[in-house]
Amino acid sequence: MHSRQAGTAGRTAAFVTLLVAGMAKSLHAAPQDHVRPEVTLGRTAGPVRLDGILDEPDWQTAGLIADLTQQAPVPGGPSPYHSEVHLLTDGATIYIGVRCADPEPGRIATHTMLRDADLSSDDAVGIVLDTFGDHRTGYIFQVNAAGARFDGLIATAEDVSADWDGIWDAKVGRDASGWTLEMAIPVATLRLTPGLGAWGLNVDRTVARDRTEMRWSGTTLDARFADMRRAGELRGVDGLDAGLGLTVTPYGLVRHGSDFVAGRSETDGDAGLDVGWAMTRQLSGVLTVNTDFAETEVDTRQINLTRFPLFYPEKRYFFVEGANQFAFGPNLGSDFVPFFSRRVGLVGGETVPMDVGAKVIGRQGPWGIGALTVRTGASPQAPASSLSAARVTRDIGEHLRLGAIGTRGDPSGLVQNWLGGVDAVWQSSTFRGDRNLTTGGWWSRTGGEPPPPGAPGDPIPGTGAEGGADAWGALLDYPNDRWDNAFSFKSFGERFRPALGFLPRTGIRLWRGHVAFQPRPASARWSERVRQMLFELAADYVTDPSGRTESWDGTVVPFALETPAGARLETDWIPQFERLDVPFEVSEGVLVAPGAYHFQRWRAQVDSRPDRRLRYGGAYAGGGFYDGNLGEWNGYLRWSSRAGRLQLDTEALYDDGRLPAGDFIEQLWQQKAIFAFSPDLVLSLYTQYDTVSRNLGAAVRLRFTIRPGAELYVVWNRGWIHPPAAATGTELDLQDDQAVIKLRWAWRPTRAL
Repeated sequence: MHSRQAGTAGRTAAFVTLLVAGMAKSLHAAPQDHVRPEVTLGRTAGPVRLDGILDEPDWQTAGLIADLTQQAPVPGGPSPYHSEVHLLTDGATIYIGVRCADPEPGRIATHTMLRDADLSSDDAVGIVLDTFGDHRTGYIFQVNAAGARFDGLIATAEDVSADWDGIWDAKVGRDASGWTLEMAIPVATLRLTPGLGAWGLNVDRTVARDRTEMRWSGTTLDARFADMRRAGELRGVDGLDAGLGLTVTPYGLVRHGSDFVAGRSETDGDAGLDVGWAMTRQLSGVLTVNTDFAETEVDTRQINLTRFPLFYPEKRYFFVEGANQFAFGPNLGSDFVPFFSRRVGLVGGETVPMDVGAKVIGRQGPWGIGALTVRTGASPQAPASSLSAARVTRDIGEHLRLGAIGTRGDPSGLVQNWLGGVDAVWQSSTFRGDRNLTTGGWWSRTGGEPPPPGAPGDPIPGTGAEGGADAWGALLDYPNDRWDNAFSFKSFGERFRPALGFLPRTGIRLWRGHVAFQPRPASARWSERVRQMLFELAADYVTDPSGRTESWDGTVVPFALETPAGARLETDWIPQFERLDVPFEVSEGVLVAPGAYHFQRWRAQVDSRPDRRLRYGGAYAGGGFYDGNLGEWNGYLRWSSRAGRLQLDTEALYDDGRLPAGDFIEQLWQQKAIFAFSPDLVLSLYTQYDTVSRNLGAAVRLRFTIRPGAELYVVWNRGWIHPPAAATGTELDLQDDQAVIKLRWAWRPTRAL
């Protein structure tokens, strides 16, 4: 066994070495990037009032982008939507003013004022900034015509996290000829490389009713807005003042909770502190003491009819700040996440106290750095433990990035665990002219003590011969508009156990590929009805280490299309194979016997155009399921007021399984009601019910942004349980209740202090 593992490690090292050498060779042969347009920040002579009106005299002398170029549907084509972008700074804050002319302002689409909502169906303006000058990572800021703000971190062009909330502000104004946006981004909100002559900048405007998209730079159909290699250059950024680089954010809260099953209630208060310090202009340190996440939105429930755990994204502020620095490997997605921060402070789905945490994030020249350590307190779920993770990357030229990652600790606090890994990623947006291409490889290994049986968060073990404690993989990805193709391989040893990571199953080898042909009709007769068509072949193939097939599934899309307004129609054929070596409880009391199962499924999906006030859509999937049949319906109905103040959303999932071992019906119902007094004061109600947990949950959340960085939250969560022996399907018993009032107030001292 030892020699076999050594051989695997040797082959893996040789593979990574050859891959890196090949990518480095490709680097020298790569064509030069496109010529980037330039604009220079203007300097203010007086204060800028953020009110959605560009009436200060300084806007007339600001750096000017005179217009944006159509990127879709016709790159470079004429457009009736004239745009002007003005850029100013007073040295401490960057001001961006955008004038969006519209010949039919009554058709401007807005559906929401909620922070970090999906703005893809709204008229909106987006800004991306590459403040490190690495042409890879960056920040994204987006505002719709109702003033809703969206921000996130860019790890790669295909990996944009929306969970980061920076301190910045925006206001909009509407008039008879369009709308106007003013943004103010404090320099202290950004990590940056000092001494750069220019940052990467791109500006994007979307008109929802005909899905016209306009940009300053990167205007081909293959260009992704988050691809910083396609950005232009923002000059005049040298000498910007980030102040002392210190942000102190205390919080205080009052909490009342009731457990109606146990018949007890409790009221208490708490306080804590976050301190952020810009150790250099590129590197930031964060210290958190007695961290509380009471204001974090509840998870969206899911129904799981597979044998493997589901992925839930991180939403807690301390962990999402700088999360792009921990991104590992070439587009691993949720197949494997070496450091999955949801493992920290959560054990078996229950929260554990986080006494203190510290992290360092940012860059130093060509080096990217992310390091985090947390001390969790003792709880009924787990004893106190120390957990840590570190990630380092090194840029080699314009396209190649090498990296390493390590984690240490086990959330259960009962055993020790460590992980180490290396990766190499080569990316280009100039392959064969202006095409996107990504390739890369990674290797990882874990060690430590074996976990106790049934430890929370452990991957599902494989069924083949016992394998090693390492994992590795490679990817070739060609993500472009007409052809979108990707092929990857991943291998996970039987004893590979990343205690601080996310991994659904071990002891497998996974081959994955898809080929998608996405033509756009050229003739006017067809292009007026169809924006783009899709024909796709995709497959996953899984074996154990000995080569025995464990499962496979394919997806054939014989027909799919989108209309110019965004309505969508798709049909799929999905053949599948699953091998079970032990019984699988697909639903409560319904066991699928061990065996090899071949079955086929079909799916059809319809979505209405997204710019309308009333939007709807759904899908039906039917056909075989193991040794029986499964019908699955899911759908949504969404309505919003014209100004985007009121949103009403309903989503439903209904599974009807008919198997020899028994029949089952599982349902999930979700409703959202959101009322925005303004983009700074939003009240939301979110209810969820599923027949698996038999629990109805209601979450009421009021978020009041007093000023950027100072927020008041009022949160009320209540749960009801459906008794197993209930006489009717509507009977519910009150289970628990919690109300929290929390105030967070960020303070940035000036140099004068």
